[in-house]
Amino acid sequence: MPTDIYGVTPLNEVITSSDFLGDHLRVIRNQNFCLTYIGRPVWHIDGQILRPHTTEAFEQISQLYSRSKSQFLNCLQGHFSLQLTNTKNNNSLTVSDRIGVHRLYWCKTASNKLLISASLAKLRTALGPSSELSPTALYSYMYFHMVPTPFSIYSDINKLPPGHSLINENGNIRIEPFWVPRFSESNEQSAESLSDNLHDILRQSVTESIGDETDYATFLSGGLDSSTVTGVASKLSTETVHSYSIGFNAKEYDETPFARKTAKHFGTKHHEYFVTPEDIVSAIPKIAAAYDEPFGNSSAIPTYYCAKVAADNGVKLMLAGDGGDELFAGNTRYASQRHYQHYLALPKALRKRLFDHLINAVPNKFPLATKAKNYIKQADIPLPDRLQIYNFLHRHDPLEIFDKGYLETVDTQTPIGLQRNQYNRPEQASELNRMLYMDWQFTLADNDLRKVSSMCELAGIKVAYPLLTDSLMDFSCGIPSDLKLKKGQLRYFFRYAMKEFLPQSTLSKSKHGFGLPFGVWMKDYKPLHDLAHDSLDKLKSRHFFNPDFIDKALRMHESGHAGYYGELIWIMMMLELWMSTHHDAGNA
Repeated sequence: MPTDIYGVTPLNEVITSSDFLGDHLRVIRNQNFCLTYIGRPVWHIDGQILRPHTTEAFEQISQLYSRSKSQFLNCLQGHFSLQLTNTKNNNSLTVSDRIGVHRLYWCKTASNKLLISASLAKLRTALGPSSELSPTALYSYMYFHMVPTPFSIYSDINKLPPGHSLINENGNIRIEPFWVPRFSESNEQSAESLSDNLHDILRQSVTESIGDETDYATFLSGGLDSSTVTGVASKLSTETVHSYSIGFNAKEYDETPFARKTAKHFGTKHHEYFVTPEDIVSAIPKIAAAYDEPFGNSSAIPTYYCAKVAADNGVKLMLAGDGGDELFAGNTRYASQRHYQHYLALPKALRKRLFDHLINAVPNKFPLATKAKNYIKQADIPLPDRLQIYNFLHRHDPLEIFDKGYLETVDTQTPIGLQRNQYNRPEQASELNRMLYMDWQFTLADNDLRKVSSMCELAGIKVAYPLLTDSLMDFSCGIPSDLKLKKGQLRYFFRYAMKEFLPQSTLSKSKHGFGLPFGVWMKDYKPLHDLAHDSLDKLKSRHFFNPDFIDKALRMHESGHAGYYGELIWIMMMLELWMSTHHDAGNA
């Protein structure tokens, strides 16, 4: 099989880019098997670490597969996508890594051929222009601001979920999970001992992520995660490590002062770039075109410019800090859910009497009564549904937002159903750990990793995720929930472990990230205003949305709700720009 594969392929082959995120497609074969992979798969077998770079190593790996498919998968680690094919019968096993760093799309053709690709565009080209947009995927995009796995934006194409394998045996296909985390609440190690272990694993993870690359640098927002990765990389290197940050001339969005403190603390060569409204107008069409599917995370803009500046300076690899919040409980919603525990601990009959006879008897003119009613109403919503109570599509009638005819083709319960499935997947997991695992799928695999990986690819640079190595994920699963989140303090254990390593300003900093003042600048910068308005005018003609709702969103943005409605306008604008770039061109 050649290293560049184009067009419709036989059942056992993978369609993919020959250079996906900077890692070349690799193929190795022996008498009975062919392995095609992207990234860095490794097998831990009998104390050995095997990488499929040599014939001898691949022989051991293929023998393991022949003995036991389950053991083959249990021994498999790393960030990768791969397909192992039995060349005698064309049966195949396709695998996506635990956290979905490398994405795979798949479909079956009318002639019963299995097509798999790291590129949705290539897969659609192979199928031809007959692919139809998925109404459910479009609705889910507005719900999540991205298209969630296992859907793709097209009805006849799916995504392989992280930690899953696609098994093709004699033309029959099934998809099975090969890894679900096992969370533990019984770790008896002291916090000090666990801290030492964490530092050891962090050094190992950063070393593995750098590999043989010498021209590397770090993203540095000044938060816990990027600061930790930057600090560990600096301690490991004999040379000065370079770090990169993005700034804005909008105080509430600018984090460069925190990044500078971290850079000074670890002695990095620090670089900053201040994004302007002109930069946004210039980058938006490129960014919309860079994604295989509609993608509405506005922080893609600063991520792109950060990666671009680094690439222009000769950097080949960026180390990203994504993952720490989702492994060690750093998002505000984790702590907010604990506010309901005292009420939910009461007997159900007592809760009902409390609400029906006491709280409801108090007039709404008393502010505390209104708050109490809202609290009880929210507490009675089970997790994970309660996490979405402020979602735009739960706070507005869908008929206000969407075209009636379009809405009739959609199961509006699909997004919350996906979340329930993920929330309930881990066995014997705490409420906190279930939320973390759910975020591994939606916040990381489908959102943050797609944002960073795609923007680095667009900038022409590779990216690695040291905080998402298998060893660090396994370690996090062994930290008791009450140590991850202690007395409402987010990331309690992680902050404890880093108290002598990170500067105090970083340890006490609230979470922010590479935000974007799009809504504010759209009001003041006419080219940005015009781009958004022109895009939403075109979107009206597609009959997904109620045109009156689009007009309302634009009016509300102008009348003083710049941040809230600005984000909604961004999401719809990026949908239209993606449609005009990808879907319309593909159907031309």
